[in-house]
Amino acid sequence: MKVWRINTRTQKLVIDDMPTSWERLGGRGLIARILLDEVNPLCDPLGPENKLIFAPGLLVGHRLSSCDRISIGGKSPLTGGVKEANAGGRTGLQITHLGSSTIILEDQPEDLGLNVIYLSPSECKFEDASHLAGKGVYETSALLVEEYGTNVAIALIGPAGEMKLKAAGIQNLDQDRVPSRIAARGGLGAVMGSKRIKALVIDSSEGDPPTILDLDGFRKAQKAYNKALLDHPQTKVYADYGTAAMARMCHIFGALPTRNFSDGNFEGLEEISAETMRDQLLERGGESNTTHACMAGCAIRCSNVYADGKGKGIVSPLEYETIGLMGSNLEINNLEDIARLNWEANDLGLDSIELGAALAVAADGSKMEFGNTSQALDLINEIRAGSPDGMIIGNGVVSAGKAYQIERVPAVKGQAMSAYDPRAIKGTGITYATSPQGADHTSGLTIRAKIDHLNPNIQADVSRKAQINAAGYDTLGVCAFAGFGFGATPETIPALLNARYGWEVPGDILQKLGRETLILERKFNLGAGFGKDDDRIPEWMTREKLPPHNAVFNVPDEDLDKVFDWVDKDDK
Repeated sequence: MKVWRINTRTQKLVIDDMPTSWERLGGRGLIARILLDEVNPLCDPLGPENKLIFAPGLLVGHRLSSCDRISIGGKSPLTGGVKEANAGGRTGLQITHLGSSTIILEDQPEDLGLNVIYLSPSECKFEDASHLAGKGVYETSALLVEEYGTNVAIALIGPAGEMKLKAAGIQNLDQDRVPSRIAARGGLGAVMGSKRIKALVIDSSEGDPPTILDLDGFRKAQKAYNKALLDHPQTKVYADYGTAAMARMCHIFGALPTRNFSDGNFEGLEEISAETMRDQLLERGGESNTTHACMAGCAIRCSNVYADGKGKGIVSPLEYETIGLMGSNLEINNLEDIARLNWEANDLGLDSIELGAALAVAADGSKMEFGNTSQALDLINEIRAGSPDGMIIGNGVVSAGKAYQIERVPAVKGQAMSAYDPRAIKGTGITYATSPQGADHTSGLTIRAKIDHLNPNIQADVSRKAQINAAGYDTLGVCAFAGFGFGATPETIPALLNARYGWEVPGDILQKLGRETLILERKFNLGAGFGKDDDRIPEWMTREKLPPHNAVFNVPDEDLDKVFDWVDKDDK
């Protein structure tokens, strides 16, 4: 197990053995361990002390369905704390085939030149990327595929990352070579831009998959997991409707962000629902695709390709979070309009959640009208142009709130909330408030829990469990939807790890990994100056009632403070 360290100033690669304390971590957990061991929590996120870490999860490398995700991390320029964002696509798989367990980009160039890093099992080279400066993600990726071949993996930034905007993410190629899989949250694209790296090109064609020590045991566990995944009814729902199915579910719960989180129901729901999208794509044909895999071997295929009325593809995928934040949250009820906004966000290399939230705050600040797609596109073009309004919005929802003097800013720890209003889904509100990652549904979504989501007194345990499991899955490199299979066959997780590595991990390894990861992340944030006051939902959400239930976020502070009681006990 090797660590590949690339110094972006000297342009040298050093390959080291993994320290013992890192060996049983991957993905999100490994990022937290590296940050705690090697990065000053008080450093400038865009300075030379910060590191950008590419860490495949522990199960990445063998095309297990939904288990080849890449985690990318560093100190966040958006939150000021620990940050991990993960994505599907090719990057994680190919890094493991290099023979690497993690790639760490270190230091910072002294000049302002832009570079591409090319990696193969036998070579690391920096190549001038001045011809790519300012180019969008789609044009850049096409040029890089033309130059380096169709079998490479690419992680790249758009103009937003070059401008070091705090809402910038890192795009990754999917299995069709489309740069659609974004490690979106927390401004990690800005960290990559600060190191003057336009793209990381990974060519593992001369490499090999990671060694499996017990192939029979691995295949047996894989078979059981695959059967459970395919047999689960939710797998078909996501294959047919994708994440867009959450729009109706959130509307039913009164939690669908509408007009900058001022309502939990959207009168235009039917026009942006998963059912409408599926009907449109089936009717339009051409490049439309209602079910699509973002990475090789995925059996769920929850992605899609959204095409226009002539069957010409606009964007892939069109996900619920974008439909929520750039649709109902902006009062836009046309899926094709949302898809075009999504394409612009992708091409700039921006998190559509952060961008959608910032645009809605801009609408509250009279910079655009709710429901006006043309004006939203104009503001996005201001980002591309680097204008003052563009810089304000491109730096995220908190930036927009301060500049336009708007109180209704849906953010925790500086990061925009996902498309689940915490006043109506209070367990997810606890996750937003207390997660070391900032407001992020992927850190512990609770909407599927069989509880009364409006009851403020029963949510802490639900959020705690969800956060632990989410951190565990992120450390394994596993998509959340793989939980449909692993939830039915939890014994397959330790069986896969033991067979691959020759370990003897316990049956609750998922929870152990999750707990360890959260302990490490909270230690880093403590060093960065975070305290209990940062583990809170914005004050306006505690008094501004959310229709249709007229709910406020009224979970007691003591419940927020006890979510991680076990961290303090385990850490003594």
